[in-house]
Amino acid sequence: MLKSFAFLLLLCGTALAADSYDGYKIYDINTRTVFEKELLLRLSRNADLDFFDLPRSLEAASRVMVQPKDQVGFEQLLQKFGVEYSVVDQDLGVSLRQEQLENQSQRLMAQRSTARSISFSAFHRHSEINAYLDELAAAYPSRVSVQVAGKSYENRDIKTITISNGDGKTGKSVIFLDAGIHAREWIAHAGALYVIHQLVENFAANSALLKNYDWVILPVVNPDGYEYTHTSTRMWRKTRKPASASCYGTDANRNFDYHWGEVGASSYSCDDTFKGQTAFSEPETQLVRDLLLNLKGRGKFYLTLHSYGNYLLYPYGWTSALPASWRDIDNVAQAGAAAIKASTGTKYTVGSSTNVLYAAAGGSDDYAFAVAEFPISITMELPAGGTGFNPTTAQILPYVDETWTGIKAMAQKVVENY
Repeated sequence: MLKSFAFLLLLCGTALAADSYDGYKIYDINTRTVFEKELLLRLSRNADLDFFDLPRSLEAASRVMVQPKDQVGFEQLLQKFGVEYSVVDQDLGVSLRQEQLENQSQRLMAQRSTARSISFSAFHRHSEINAYLDELAAAYPSRVSVQVAGKSYENRDIKTITISNGDGKTGKSVIFLDAGIHAREWIAHAGALYVIHQLVENFAANSALLKNYDWVILPVVNPDGYEYTHTSTRMWRKTRKPASASCYGTDANRNFDYHWGEVGASSYSCDDTFKGQTAFSEPETQLVRDLLLNLKGRGKFYLTLHSYGNYLLYPYGWTSALPASWRDIDNVAQAGAAAIKASTGTKYTVGSSTNVLYAAAGGSDDYAFAVAEFPISITMELPAGGTGFNPTTAQILPYVDETWTGIKAMAQKVVENY
């Protein structure tokens, strides 16, 4: 019966390359049976269909971006099997151009109205983010230090910021947070910046989180991809190092060397989930690896910010089996979800990556937990905006403030127990 959609699986599979996304549609698909969900799972393996969200639960809608050339066949397929769907964006290109104009306007306004290089009314470029980190180090030298942890493939500085309470004590336990492994997830970068802002510029209210802990934050793991989403292809996900003669980039969150490539990752270099030619093939993932391993023994909580989906996920990503200490991680994640629900009413789904979504090996959270031995390792998928990865500028501050509520609650749980 599934032969009816074989034509979709046999498409050439070239990675999405259109810069404008004119005519691209975004669909929400509601499945009612295991068969319908399996149909979507099979379709998600086609490189020409970009599934933004594919939850395992039958109750949760899936969202997919479809190119103009595939829309008629895609809709006919869903209709043939009686799968319910709706179009939530008739022309993504129009939406993205509006987003770009709005963001440029807000960035200009922020430059005129604030002494800092960033605000929470616009999505900022990599150079502005790095400038903000340096500004904080200059303004708060006893509590903040900034390091160039390494270089991206295109030779951009990848910076970390270390935040302490200024008491001069060394060897403290560490909370390590990163964001922007996937380039198009702009709200994740903003979320990391807001955590930095709260810990540094709102220190009095958050000093308890720094009494016995230092925070190390890497706000842009994948700067090459991030810049590319600003200058060329907004929905770009991967790194930018050539992966083959015709395709660029590796999915950095399939590139970590823990059960690398076993499941949920592609061997085809043009796919969005390409695992890389080897584990740690990318300078960006090598850098995160080294930071994590250097914190082995001190690192107590690894948190990686992504979007989107309102999820708090934990190991394992490569198997549905749970680690022996899963209840400890679940307790921390549940504290974050409960704090957000109490504050804004937003519901976060909590569970292991494989059991909430689907298996995908080679993720940073599995590596941090199993290899770098962080006892608490969580992926936080921030809410959708617009039609997924494109929140409006007006949504930035509410989203990141809500995110901070959850992160603060999780950090308090860790600080109290580890």
